[in-house]
Amino acid sequence: MTHDEVLGEFRAAGALLEGHFILTSGLRSPIFLQKMFVFMDPVRTERLCRALAEKARATFGTIDYVVSPAVGGIVPGYETARQLGAKAVFVEREDGKFALRRGFVIPEGARVLMVEDIITTGLSSRECLAAIAEYPGHVVGAACLIDRSNGKADLGVPLVALATLDIPTYPADALPPELAALPAVKPGSRGIQGVKA
Repeated sequence: MTHDEVLGEFRAAGALLEGHFILTSGLRSPIFLQKMFVFMDPVRTERLCRALAEKARATFGTIDYVVSPAVGGIVPGYETARQLGAKAVFVEREDGKFALRRGFVIPEGARVLMVEDIITTGLSSRECLAAIAEYPGHVVGAACLIDRSNGKADLGVPLVALATLDIPTYPADALPPELAALPAVKPGSRGIQGVKA
């Protein structure tokens, strides 16, 4: 699947939004990728995750476990694992820190791929990888549908992405005038109860 085909899937799902958005990282952006609009279509999700699985397999070889951060990574992690013939587990926050819960473990010798939906700064990916490091499996790399850091996010492991974008982000106190003129919206899962901009 090409870069343009990936973006075409997001556009067709109405998931490529323009405005003034507060990202999970706290940074502001004129573009937001509402991946849940993509994930509500199982056929579209399967198509994207099959392409991601093929790219991950070609880069990293056999994968035994896919680990994803909750909530946004669960759907693509599960579907990518299904395409790879691997087990799918996820980390959740416990006392503010990612951890495997629900009896999930990663056995010794397991080849592990961390799968994310979209990477911006890489913070949640690094936190997920830190949780995986508590177990004896071997992390071979990471994969995501879209890397919106344009390859700048350093995860500490090799990363494959279906599409790489260079979408500008800004601190709240350094907005360009055209962005500052728009009302800020926090559309991600952490903003469900509302955030004051």
